[in-house]
Amino acid sequence: MTRLLRIDASARTTRSLTRELADSFVQSWRERRPLDEVVLRDVGANPPPIITEDWIAAAFAKERSTDQQQLLMLSDGLIDEVASADIIVMASPMYNYGMPAALKAWFDQVVRIDKTFTFDLTRGDDPLEPIFAGKTLILLTSWGEFGFAPGEPNEGHDCLTPHVRTASRYLGVEAFYQIGIEYQEFGDKRFEASHKAAFATLDPLVETLVGELGLHSDLRKSAA
Repeated sequence: MTRLLRIDASARTTRSLTRELADSFVQSWRERRPLDEVVLRDVGANPPPIITEDWIAAAFAKERSTDQQQLLMLSDGLIDEVASADIIVMASPMYNYGMPAALKAWFDQVVRIDKTFTFDLTRGDDPLEPIFAGKTLILLTSWGEFGFAPGEPNEGHDCLTPHVRTASRYLGVEAFYQIGIEYQEFGDKRFEASHKAAFATLDPLVETLVGELGLHSDLRKSAA
């Protein structure tokens, strides 16, 4: 059985394009793999707390007090969700050209020394090494503007996608996919076309992932 971890980061619980994309992705997955488990972590509706000086001291402590263990309890639980996931479906709009504060707080809680990565200066200039491996992340995004690809008008202004790609390496992510909707604030035919194209990409991506992971349909298994 494959486990999907769905993370919603939009502050909107309704009228959210990224939540709609995630709904469609999960539905498409379940049509092919109905026995797989989907774990939902809605950081948009329930943001994790930002890390503090006391949290950092607890994370780096070799021996922890009861209070420090309590302080890291949520982080431990969030990391357990990541550790047990094969595929992470991350639905996040871009706010002010970067990730929502709730999603940044989630990353700060889960990317943790000796839990998701190790730090060893004997490795020279690359002392950080992920502990987990083999995970796949699908980033489902929406942008109010457009043209963030190389050579386009807003090249370099999308700080969400590269940030997620870089940070997720320390969660064991090795395969990274991104689907996004542009022109949201314009609401014109270009938005309609981008919206249609993004949703049309979901089914083929699910089909590709099922094939690449060597997964067979649970429907066919149960019918055998």
